[in-house]
Amino acid sequence: MKQIPLYILITLFVATACNKTPENPTIAPYAETKLDENGGTWKTYILADGSEIPVPAPNAVASDAYKTELEQLKTVMSNATESDKEAVQFWGSNGTLRWHEIARELAANYNVPPNYNADGTYPLPDANNPTAYPRFPFANPPYASRAFALLAVAQYDALVTAWKAKFEYNRLAPYKNDSGITPLLPTNDLPSYPSEDAVVAAASREVLKFLFPGEVALLDERSTEHKNSRLWGGMNVQSDIDAGDSLGAAVAKRIIAYAKTDRMGAANKQADYPLLKADATARGFTAQWESVDIPARPPMLPFFGNVKPWNFTDDQKIALRPAAPYLPGTPEFEKDYQEMQDIAKNRTNEQFRIATYWADGAGSYTPPGHWNRKAAELILDNKWNEIRAARAMALMSTAVQDAGILCWHTKYYYLTQRPTTVDRDIKTSTGIPNFPGYTSGHSTFSAAAAEVLAYLFPSNASELTAMAKEASESRIYGCIHFRIDCEAGLDSGKKVGNFAVERGKNDGSE
Repeated sequence: MKQIPLYILITLFVATACNKTPENPTIAPYAETKLDENGGTWKTYILADGSEIPVPAPNAVASDAYKTELEQLKTVMSNATESDKEAVQFWGSNGTLRWHEIARELAANYNVPPNYNADGTYPLPDANNPTAYPRFPFANPPYASRAFALLAVAQYDALVTAWKAKFEYNRLAPYKNDSGITPLLPTNDLPSYPSEDAVVAAASREVLKFLFPGEVALLDERSTEHKNSRLWGGMNVQSDIDAGDSLGAAVAKRIIAYAKTDRMGAANKQADYPLLKADATARGFTAQWESVDIPARPPMLPFFGNVKPWNFTDDQKIALRPAAPYLPGTPEFEKDYQEMQDIAKNRTNEQFRIATYWADGAGSYTPPGHWNRKAAELILDNKWNEIRAARAMALMSTAVQDAGILCWHTKYYYLTQRPTTVDRDIKTSTGIPNFPGYTSGHSTFSAAAAEVLAYLFPSNASELTAMAKEASESRIYGCIHFRIDCEAGLDSGKKVGNFAVERGKNDGSE
């Protein structure tokens, strides 16, 4: 019987195994009761501040030009179809989080490792030809963490700028200026110029087009629908939308320029991987990780640990690196090894359930996406407005990427083995990641995310800490990691999260 190629099996798996990735939360539009009038003064990430990109003054509400816009808006609303009105409700339930939802879906769709060539080598995705096989990007956990962070920072910096202009010009929504306009969404007193939704749509659209260049048409379509929904719903006039689109695109341009210099371009420099192996050997780590794929697959992003972090410096990253793990032959190592053997032989149903729930492997939006979704749920539970939602996503997402940077730096500094490279007879309950073991990515990502979210949502702190612990232990139950990998990952992730928390405490929003 002819063997089915691996990439076809993976594609079928992605299409049929979506139940391992939780569904997106149900979002209903809600009234924003807190306006955060000082949002335009909050500390930005890439922009100098909320004044760096100027926003031109709008027409006055008493002007003929604005009155014409109000009449045009009534016409647009009267011509809206049922489908248009459904879009109003969809996008009116927090556009910031809707774009993160889109980003998670893209990350899952592109999280497909390529199959090998006839000569045993593996093809690389090509950013210049993103729709050819293998598609660009391969949205593995480090790539996904960076994508979510860049998206969140773009949204946040753009909204800080928008908030400054809103309260500088204070032009209220059209339904506040014309009693003949009945909006389709909950109302508030937030100034409507520039449109926060158009700002988010443009910033998100441009950053995601940069990250997923094969999805330009889709992203343009979603952005257009998002902006139009504000007209169909009577929430903005066209000049609100135009100013927001221009601003969001301008901010995205700055974020993309930053991304082009964040050292991600050298993260997959396979030619220099032997240097990492030699350095680890010189440090005494001679029993090194090896790919268990057949044929052996090049290690995943061996230099992602050199990508520029958001919330600490390169020198601080070195100081954060965990101490060396146990070496084979020591009593501590043998204890962890025995635990792996016992779990592999006697894994309980509950351990299997936990390992499967947190697997977040091929076809999922990865551990960073798992926590991205949790953050969205908490924001919705608390009915935060767009700028406060964007701040939360930026604080958590930059911490999660920083966690990945520290984790990958640690992995390729020590190059330690996974249980399955120590003993090929150990059976895992999930796929085996193609990179070294120490420290655990799940543990580091999760502890960083939980630390930031516990700061933002203190009433949920116990739940979040328990989630991070379960995510970490899931890798032990799956026989993917030794216990030391996970415990050190939790510790270092918590430290990473604290850097973002300190930023949050000093960003002017409290």
